[in-house]
Amino acid sequence: MRNKKSNREGREKKSGKKPHNILSYVDELKADIAAFFEINNEQSFRPTDVHDHFGVEDKKLRHLFNEIIHELQEAGRLLRQSDGTYSVAAPTGQTGVTGRVDHVNKNFAFVIVEGQDNDVYVESDNLKGAVDGDTVRLQIFSDGRARGQKLEGRVTEVLERGRSEVVGVVEIWPKYALVHPDHRKLYEPIHLKLDQLGKAQERDKVIVRITEWPTRTRQAEGEIIEVLGQAGNNNAEMHAILAEFGLPNRFPEEVEKEAQAIADAIPEAEAAKRRDFRSTTTFTIDPLDAKDFDDALSVRFLEGGNVEVGIHIADVAHYVQPNTELEKEAYRRATSVYLVDRTVPMLPEKLSNNLCSLRPHEDRLAFAAVFELTSKGKILNEWFGRTIIHSDRRFTYEEAQEVLDTGAGDFPEELTLLNQIARQLRDERFRKGAINFETVEVRFRLDENGKPLGIYQKERKDAHKLIEEFMLLANKRVAEYVYSLSKGKNKNTMVYRVHEAPDPEKLKTFATFVAKLGYSVEVEDEKKIAGSMNSMLEDVEGKPEQNLIEQLAVRTMAKARYSTEDQGHFGLAFQRYSHFTSPIRRYPDVMAHRLLQHYLDGGQSVEKEQYEAASKHSSERERLAAEAERASIKYKQIEYMGTMEGDRVFDGIITGVTEFGMFVEITETASEGLVRMTDLEDDYYELDKENYRLIGQRSKKIYTFGDPVKVKVKEINLARRSMDLYLEGDPNATKRTRRTEASKSGSRSGGSRSGSSRGGGSRSSDSRSGGSQSGSRSSGGRGSKAATASKGDKGDGKGESRAKRSKRSSR
Repeated sequence: MRNKKSNREGREKKSGKKPHNILSYVDELKADIAAFFEINNEQSFRPTDVHDHFGVEDKKLRHLFNEIIHELQEAGRLLRQSDGTYSVAAPTGQTGVTGRVDHVNKNFAFVIVEGQDNDVYVESDNLKGAVDGDTVRLQIFSDGRARGQKLEGRVTEVLERGRSEVVGVVEIWPKYALVHPDHRKLYEPIHLKLDQLGKAQERDKVIVRITEWPTRTRQAEGEIIEVLGQAGNNNAEMHAILAEFGLPNRFPEEVEKEAQAIADAIPEAEAAKRRDFRSTTTFTIDPLDAKDFDDALSVRFLEGGNVEVGIHIADVAHYVQPNTELEKEAYRRATSVYLVDRTVPMLPEKLSNNLCSLRPHEDRLAFAAVFELTSKGKILNEWFGRTIIHSDRRFTYEEAQEVLDTGAGDFPEELTLLNQIARQLRDERFRKGAINFETVEVRFRLDENGKPLGIYQKERKDAHKLIEEFMLLANKRVAEYVYSLSKGKNKNTMVYRVHEAPDPEKLKTFATFVAKLGYSVEVEDEKKIAGSMNSMLEDVEGKPEQNLIEQLAVRTMAKARYSTEDQGHFGLAFQRYSHFTSPIRRYPDVMAHRLLQHYLDGGQSVEKEQYEAASKHSSERERLAAEAERASIKYKQIEYMGTMEGDRVFDGIITGVTEFGMFVEITETASEGLVRMTDLEDDYYELDKENYRLIGQRSKKIYTFGDPVKVKVKEINLARRSMDLYLEGDPNATKRTRRTEASKSGSRSGGSRSGSSRGGGSRSSDSRSGGSQSGSRSSGGRGSKAATASKGDKGDGKGESRAKRSKRSSR
């Protein structure tokens, strides 16, 4: 046999013919399949897609195709994705880079790679089915760093989905249904079979779970898991905002049961362990609509003119013990959430509004920082520990302010002295380099159904600042005290609130912006930054551009966060700082209480890892809560603007310019809308990105960042929380406004069924020049106007409460 085979091969070789056998057919087929993937290298395919392309119906031949695809994968020529599809393997070069998708525009996204300054530009067709928030692996095929250009790439694999549930509005067709996502960075609807609708009806707001993720050639598929109500209904919209950011709206049954089982009465044995302040003058100062009072001040006059001031904080850690359901849920939430019309507390009502609320005329357990102070605010002695108190009076801010103004009413001597000391503490902070962020806070007057009747801006007076300064004092001294108990180089583990110095490049960009508006900021000498910033903020007070500049100033600063690393707080000019004063609504404060008590009891430093992980988790939950709050404010602003007369003219200021128009903030309501380039019909305008302006090609008319303008509302879209505007004086505005009245009324009830409800023009889907990044990214990107930073960490002692926003503290 061997000889016969050898002779046959010899004859074939001599004749120059290739052997016609099954192997040659498979090789040709493999080459064809590989070529198919290489030609369509921007897509991924299921084996069945390949079968369909080649028209393969025979079962055995399909099996052969699958084997060839598997061989190509093993040879490294194809990549198998997590969803079971295959794509051509990336060429040699920079592969394996991972990052998070920021899908800022329907046509493109940026992938944010941790530790890399330049984000990677990816066209939507190259996202491989990834959506906003997903973690992906990238192939970078254009390294623009050497040329000063953007990096470009494509997604090769989706590693982790950022969300599995999406909020949107149902649209029902005869044979299927669609859910149009509320989230501004999700651009395609989710497909549903009619039997997956459940009780959902047309235009219901729902939560849908993704069952099949999108690809380049097919839509995402899902199933409805909760119906929130009709779009436009206030409760449905607020619950939708919570769901959009992955925030809860109710407590699990086991958590409520555990809370209800806690006894109301304070055992005598517990009271006996604590320093008793029940006979010392004590009061709270809170907003009129506050329900949880988590801090109180006690005042005792001492011989020689000094005063003892106790800052008493609800002892949440006494009630929320480790390894309980209450503890687990508090950790999961990490913060209370404050929407325009409601509070979603971190703790059940039995604790947040009862046992842990320092209500008047009731004994309450507290954790205190007690100081002996001179009238000039100098600390002579300090004490930290657990107390029992009995509040004598619940002041609203307005009531406390009236006492300060008139000297009449309850405890005028105590309030006057506290206010005097608070002013001394505040002046000292500014002398040491604190930055005076007084950003405008928008408030709403709502009817019983949550409909906005009016918008106003909150005014901060001495009563607000008094509370703020004593909370800052407690937070600062707790951090310093824990640090001082450390021995040697290894310092005690503590949860700090840290705020790094601003990035020099961002600061220079901000300085360039304000210079074009006639203001200056020192950027070279770090010691002079704070003083220069305060001087500029003082100059802008009362000007039309005040709100804009204050917001940009805050966003120029680094984002405050929680960490076990002792890195100080730049904005407050504190060497070290913690959060101690709001444990009812901030989990890091609960950790600070536990750690402080551990060290007061003589405990050694604890391991950092657990607390660092909890700090990162809390920072992330805080970010989501802040985004939800802003979304609710934006929704109510747009809803309120929808009630205005169609031809009303508003004063505004240009807050950003872009290739497709300019963003304008209406001064009266602090709401922002877009004047589209297509509506500037008097000329053809071009973007001058370097100077943040639009220039008319023929008339040379200029619209610049910061310019005052007059505008009318063209169209609102509640579903996207967006608003289109006309410039006043546009000769075509009147007829177009009439033409869009119908769509306006449809949008007011939650967005129309047409494509306009999917609309561009929302801040999160378009790039602009203006804001702190001069249009280098879309407005939904990092550092942009919409990319949120905390509100300056102002009044940091008092937490993140809509009801207590005058005590506001994201610092």
